[in-house]
Amino acid sequence: MEPIKLIPAYKDYIWGGNLLKTKYNKISDKEIIAESWELSCHKDGQSVVANGKHEGKTLTEYIKSEGKEVLGSRSKRFKDFPIMIKLIDAKNDLSVQVHPDDAYALKHEGGFGKTEMWYILECEEGASLIYGFKRSISKEEFAERIKENTLMEVVNKVPVKKGDVFFINAGILHAIGKGIVLAEVQQNSNLTYRVYDYGRLGADNKPRDLHIEKAIEVTNLNPATRRPGAMGQPEDNEGFTRTLLSQCDYFQTEIIEVKTKALFNVNDESFVSILCLEGDTEIVYGKDIMCVQRGDSIFLPAGMGKYEITKPCTLLVTRV
Repeated sequence: MEPIKLIPAYKDYIWGGNLLKTKYNKISDKEIIAESWELSCHKDGQSVVANGKHEGKTLTEYIKSEGKEVLGSRSKRFKDFPIMIKLIDAKNDLSVQVHPDDAYALKHEGGFGKTEMWYILECEEGASLIYGFKRSISKEEFAERIKENTLMEVVNKVPVKKGDVFFINAGILHAIGKGIVLAEVQQNSNLTYRVYDYGRLGADNKPRDLHIEKAIEVTNLNPATRRPGAMGQPEDNEGFTRTLLSQCDYFQTEIIEVKTKALFNVNDESFVSILCLEGDTEIVYGKDIMCVQRGDSIFLPAGMGKYEITKPCTLLVTRV
């Protein structure tokens, strides 16, 4: 088994910028890159294998060819590939939105809901995002404020800085504010209910669709109870520090800061996703070496065994 370097699927949504090109080494013919889907088996955008005998195949095709064993034993409970990982460049404000949970999504949309985590990579001075409500409101007030364009008076705006962590349960109203670049780890879903979009027009010069009735049904109208922040404290190890950012039924994500070099192991319980956030480094496995630069996304198949990170870097590491 060998590490798989992935080519992301790119999205040029109207609110995006070009920092993923200039700072994170993304290459695309699109004028802007709002999102790069770094680890994705979703039908709306699939990652593509960039190396080895499966070069040119989608991640889905690679898994089909190698067998589901590469996903690990923890993925057996999922019908489909369980997670998606993105880089997001918000040059402008994203729409205010909410995601349904699995039960609602399966009943009404024929797919899964969406729980996600944000890790702030960089932001402009004064940048903020929306995370739930300031106070509890009723469905009637929610509907009325959407109608009267006063929703922003009751949402909870949170200033952000590099390294902040936000866990977004299904049902939490949220929006990324302008001037923020972040990594998102989420369920494998592209389902969003949009409730407010600042009156913007889409590429067709028409207002983008809103999904108000469904959003009112699924939104948690109380203030978010889980405070923003990493779940764990930094743990020092030989050559590296690791910090648990978030853990839920779908994923476990941590930041690993390699100071010199570090040895790790991929067991048969789960594949490992590595997203290089800072630094140029190498992955040494057996007698082979893979060069990794900032922005690279690597898939390590379950059961691959030992590998070494040989140079200082910062990695976002996710497993089921």
